[in-house]
Amino acid sequence: MNLQRQAAHRLAVGALAVVTMAGLTVILNGSATAAPGGATDTATYIIQTAGQPIATYAGDRTGFKATKPGKGKKVDAHSPEAKAYAQRLSSDHDAALRAAGVSSTRKGYDYQTVFNGFSAQLTKAEAARLAKTSGVTAVWADETVYADTVTTPSFLGLTGSDGVWQQQFGGTGHAGEGVIVGIIDSGVWPENPAFAPLAEPRPDSATIAAKWHGTCDAGVTGTPVTCNNKLIGARYYKAAGQGSIQPVEFFSPRDYDGHGTHTASTAAGNTNVPASINGSPVGSISGMAPAARIAVYKALWENPPGSSATAGGSSVDLVAAINQAVADGVDVINYSISGSTTSVVNAVEVAFFNATAAGVFVATSAGNEGPGASTVAHNAPWTATVAASTHPRGNQKTAVLGNGARYTGVGVVNAAVPSSPLVDSAAIPASGRTVADATLCLPGSINAAQAAGKIVICTRGNNPRIEKGQVVKDAGGVGMILANTTAAPGLVGDFHAVPTVQVEAPAGDAIKAYAATAGATASLTETDPTPVQAPIMAGFSSTGPALAGSGDLLKPDITAPGVDVIAAISPAKDGNNFNAESGTSMSSPHIAGLAALLKSANPGWDPITIKSALMTTAYQLDNKGNPIQTATGTAATPLNFGAGHVQPASAFNPGLVYESGPVDWLAYLCAIGQGAAVGLDCSALPAIDPSDLNYPSISVGDLVGSQTITRTVTNITNRDSKYTPTVVAPAGVTVSVSPSILKVDAGQSATYKVTLTRSTAALGSWAFGSISWYDKATGHRDHTVRSPIAVRPVAYAAPTEVVGTGSATIPVKVGYTGTLNASLAGLVPATVTTYPLDMSGPSFVSTNPAASSRTAKVTVTVPAGSIGRFGTYAADYSDTTDLDVFAYAAGTKTLVGQAADGDSEELITLGPGTYDVYYDLFAGDPITNVKGHVYLLGSTATGNATISPASVGVTTGQTVTVTVAGSGLTAGLRYLGRATLTDGTSTLARPFVTITG
Repeated sequence: MNLQRQAAHRLAVGALAVVTMAGLTVILNGSATAAPGGATDTATYIIQTAGQPIATYAGDRTGFKATKPGKGKKVDAHSPEAKAYAQRLSSDHDAALRAAGVSSTRKGYDYQTVFNGFSAQLTKAEAARLAKTSGVTAVWADETVYADTVTTPSFLGLTGSDGVWQQQFGGTGHAGEGVIVGIIDSGVWPENPAFAPLAEPRPDSATIAAKWHGTCDAGVTGTPVTCNNKLIGARYYKAAGQGSIQPVEFFSPRDYDGHGTHTASTAAGNTNVPASINGSPVGSISGMAPAARIAVYKALWENPPGSSATAGGSSVDLVAAINQAVADGVDVINYSISGSTTSVVNAVEVAFFNATAAGVFVATSAGNEGPGASTVAHNAPWTATVAASTHPRGNQKTAVLGNGARYTGVGVVNAAVPSSPLVDSAAIPASGRTVADATLCLPGSINAAQAAGKIVICTRGNNPRIEKGQVVKDAGGVGMILANTTAAPGLVGDFHAVPTVQVEAPAGDAIKAYAATAGATASLTETDPTPVQAPIMAGFSSTGPALAGSGDLLKPDITAPGVDVIAAISPAKDGNNFNAESGTSMSSPHIAGLAALLKSANPGWDPITIKSALMTTAYQLDNKGNPIQTATGTAATPLNFGAGHVQPASAFNPGLVYESGPVDWLAYLCAIGQGAAVGLDCSALPAIDPSDLNYPSISVGDLVGSQTITRTVTNITNRDSKYTPTVVAPAGVTVSVSPSILKVDAGQSATYKVTLTRSTAALGSWAFGSISWYDKATGHRDHTVRSPIAVRPVAYAAPTEVVGTGSATIPVKVGYTGTLNASLAGLVPATVTTYPLDMSGPSFVSTNPAASSRTAKVTVTVPAGSIGRFGTYAADYSDTTDLDVFAYAAGTKTLVGQAADGDSEELITLGPGTYDVYYDLFAGDPITNVKGHVYLLGSTATGNATISPASVGVTTGQTVTVTVAGSGLTAGLRYLGRATLTDGTSTLARPFVTITG
């Protein structure tokens, strides 16, 4: 891969023993834009260079000793060996710049600990030269990213005489000792009592001193940041220019946004800290690991007022923060920032790959794009991906209408509002403001004279929910009913400026209809604090199946509290030191903190052991004994919560764990088709089915008939044990397990196989079950080691595209007994036009498309009943060429298709219509002859190819090879066709076939 595209994230509220990854273009949760800068403009890039970083370096360079830590150990980036190797890497980075004709003064960050590379300010031409330079494996344009508990300790079983803190650590004063939690976020408000000094003397002082190599950077503006023995480190990163866009920001590790303070206090804040919101006490808060130390790395910065995003940052800075956190000596990283749904590698994920391999546990947020399917982010097997669910703090509040109707929702301001006039904000827009503005209760949008003394109905959307309550208060309203829309993901108990009840869309519609009647009134009850049913999956929590891997790895991994979590915040915005926030950003630090507890009690456990322990001991029933529900009242599944809800007490003694390491993860990348793209030699790695990655969950995204899954467990107790399985089979799927008894001696491993066979399960739908291994030996605590099973039976498995020279084959695995029929449309030859494009020409701007010496344009009409394909092929160019193809509705700027994946294999397929197609030379030789291919494929055979067999009997699980053979094709010319495969009744697949004569 060569140059990469700028994109956006959103915050979620050598030897086989060590192989490092290069880069891969990713599609992130946001809209991609063209890479910045023209031919002479500069932009920030991340450049990855060949060889392992310090964390995974195995000693294969003459004169430099290995720096990779042993199993169960962490990397020491400050050892003499590491310092010498770091200097060598820095020299390599300078040499790469010199070889590309770029001054080393243009270099920004040197990445050495978990990422081998650097950042630099470059023109496009310089970046293109670097991409061709020997020793450079990837070049990315910088990515812009945006920022995505009171009862949770007791709900999680941490408190009380029989809780984890007391039973495992003898009290909160030791819970998490010896562990450092790194928070990569928007900074910290150090004066909050959640970060007050720990009582001295500390029994872990020597342990912390031996591993900690960080610093406390006071910053250059605003109130300086000071550290103590709780908040032991603080740094900030703004090399990419973030922060200067918001004049109120602190150029220091101090947190303006509040998000970083919230996640830090949730993970490892002090215990029993009294909290109040808007002047009202709300109880005491505690972090999950109250005796752990905290180090913060500010790489997210406040955006300008009116921005739809909160804190934002840059991948250049985020990679630097991850690199430094590992070098500083942290044991755990919390990363409450979302990522790609389709790829498991980018610069950040490469850094996390090596961080995990070096002994650092990484918790990431699943994303806040739920409840739609396949919205989950962070799908790499080396991080823990955390979904969000509720906890049982009671916050029910009811709106009672003057007609007697009652509508219960949520509201946490425990104050009643007596019967008062009721008005819909849409009916009282302020002078000069639109009804749409008033409906949403945007600032200054409602008429104060008509709102004063009334309960005002506002509608969710556009501006922050909290802001709506302040708008009502500023207008003189005495209360608010916040009506959800059908698109809004669930109810959230915010602390509003006025007593508020938030209701779902149907209730909101009914309340609005009543408010339109003459004399409408309403009252609001006090908040009912009675504990409620929990956990329930949050409506916003992103769900599987993961697009990356096509569902063959179950993500999310686990769920934890992420709704209405009260924790410390920054007072810079509204004067509050504490507040309730919701998002997978809030659930992730719960898992990070619990991982810190497990690491504290078991210093020899590595990150994958910790993740396995958390997953295999999770539960799936709520506090009423019923299956965990979704926000809409249906039964949640592993696609929502992964292994289930975290259960800390059991995780300290899991019995068996599922282990994996870098070689396994790289083999998985090859298995899902992402290995070659990141520079891996997949032939040198073990060949596996992606479902066979040794993971604590089992997932098969395309079960055709039957499939056998292999797993290996390791006994981490000091006792030999025998385990027997209990299987809950997915509906319509039979499950067999071998062996029937699993003998695992202390410290040893054993392998078992699970065979899944479809019987009556619906094709194309997911079904769920589990396998649990029970250790029934006497004289010690029994263990239950549970793995969820997620499986999607399909009628067939076939590729969507096949290519060949002279002929091409289509392997089809069928999941039924009957007949397989095949027919062919085409083959049609490509119309090929050569365009000599010039790199010195102006950059293509996707929002304002134009032809130039660098960009060719052709207008194509695709007739009715036909398919048009436009594009370029990598085989026609050098490896350093990067082409992009864009298609617009003819004569407009309406983009209808694009292929811009960082190489020269770019194809767009569209239906009937007239299109302006642009071929753009993003990077390559100064003058590059670009071959633009256009196909117009109808629905009938053209007589120059055969498809066989045209019909064949098949049985479940059989693989049939369908062959398309060309006849009389012009040598060197590409032809396009499309096969249609049916079972005699339904169409199974319609793969495209490209054959070169």
